[in-house]
Amino acid sequence: MKRLRRHVPLLASLAVYVLLYAVAANRYYDDNFLSLRVFVNFFSDNAALGVVAIGMTFVILSGGIDLSVGSVVAMCGIVIAVLMQRGWSPPPAFAAALALGTLLGLGMGGIIHRLGIAPFIVTLAGLFFARGLALIIHTGSLPIHHPTQTALSDWGIPLTDKVSLPLTAVVFLVLCLLGTYVSLMTRFGRSVYAIGGNEESARLMGLRVGRTKILVYGVSGFCAALGAVLATVYQLSGNSRYGVGMELDAIAAVVVGGTLLTGGVGTVPGTLVGVLIFAIIKTGIDFEGDLDSAWTRVAIGLLLLIFIVLQRVVAGAGRAPSARPG
Repeated sequence: MKRLRRHVPLLASLAVYVLLYAVAANRYYDDNFLSLRVFVNFFSDNAALGVVAIGMTFVILSGGIDLSVGSVVAMCGIVIAVLMQRGWSPPPAFAAALALGTLLGLGMGGIIHRLGIAPFIVTLAGLFFARGLALIIHTGSLPIHHPTQTALSDWGIPLTDKVSLPLTAVVFLVLCLLGTYVSLMTRFGRSVYAIGGNEESARLMGLRVGRTKILVYGVSGFCAALGAVLATVYQLSGNSRYGVGMELDAIAAVVVGGTLLTGGVGTVPGTLVGVLIFAIIKTGIDFEGDLDSAWTRVAIGLLLLIFIVLQRVVAGAGRAPSARPG
């Protein structure tokens, strides 16, 4: 019963996804909502957010939070664009951005662990630092005209004569599989769950809590930088103002995907479901035509509130009743 209760949030996420998809498919049937192209776009249009959300999953599973990811995406994206404008080819520019994002994440994790400062405060400082650095490097959007970048943007795995799975979607799905393996099948992943469940107990079990927490933020920084890589491939530009609010979207996708904000419970596939719920809502509003995109925020906000309440109910049901004094 306890094991089943732990999976209630994920099952609820899957139910919401199926329900939303069925409603949208029925309402927009004449607009080809059920087409393979629309389904593929769920992944390609939201690949950057999905990759960032996978990194955020590890952070939240460990009981932390990372508010810097949207700004790190912008910073790494504009670094890639500037480097390519100065003659760098995509591979070294991508490597530089990935290293920058990872080092920033590791640095924030080190401060959180060594100084005992709350993750909210440290990553909020990281948010301002990365966004400010991005704006110093270049204000606004910077197009990328490198032929290799254009080739990467056009590349895809053919699914039919007219539909291909773009590189951005492929990377998102591969990272989802890799994240699932790491979280469930490796010592690092098991340590993340243990720390999120009860950090003191994890410490008493002999787990390397400090190193794991630092690595978790390094993973988040790497995923944010990889999100920047995908964003530059998708948009063929870097933008220092890109990703505003992405940290909140990533957190919402993780929570809607069934991961508890208190840590210790959740899965990477659940986060994938959360991102797909985002995609359905955004696509449905686009298909509606006369609705403002702000309604996406309204819908996600309501779903987030529902899932937080659900988590609270599940957590409360899982507590053993306190013994009364005799």
